[in-house]
Amino acid sequence: MHDVLWRNRALLIFDRMPVPVAVCQTDGEVLLDNPAMAAEWGTTPGRLPGRNVLELFHPRSADQVHRIEEAVRRGHRSRYPMRVDWTGPDGRERFGELTADTVSDSADAPLCLLVVLKVLGDRARRPAAEVSGTERRILALAASGATTERIARAVDLTVDGVNYHLTRLSRRWGVPGRTALVARAYVLGVLDPDSWPPTERRSP
Repeated sequence: MHDVLWRNRALLIFDRMPVPVAVCQTDGEVLLDNPAMAAEWGTTPGRLPGRNVLELFHPRSADQVHRIEEAVRRGHRSRYPMRVDWTGPDGRERFGELTADTVSDSADAPLCLLVVLKVLGDRARRPAAEVSGTERRILALAASGATTERIARAVDLTVDGVNYHLTRLSRRWGVPGRTALVARAYVLGVLDPDSWPPTERRSP
């Protein structure tokens, strides 16, 4: 009875916290969200569970995600902040800091992630075709049919780093998969349609 009482009090505090908070599995799947977190996505509590926090918020560095994965694998209990970007339901591009704490009910219980979002502000929406030099090189190599491993060697990144850029561009342009991503790059003028092997389109 005593444990139930304290659990109910904890849930009440969780719901009343003014900052966006969620409890996630170690793979990022949302288990529980408070009203502030739901409001950040223009919805009500209970509709975010089942979604992955990395689908909602995009870390600026893949290394930040790998650090948390390694901590979970080793059973470390600590706090891990990461800078994130996301596009809200109103279309505004926002940025902030997502803090993930590895927590559990007891020392022997499986770990979960307590995720707290600090919203830092909005930024002007970038043109869809505005991509970095590294991303342009990755897209040109992908258009030529290069494997992820070959792209990684060519641009001096890890395979995970290349996949991070490809996934980030796919989310930003709203396309599924590498083929659609390359097609979108040509439509947006990122790649030169008159060149083979594929190259970046030169500015006039």
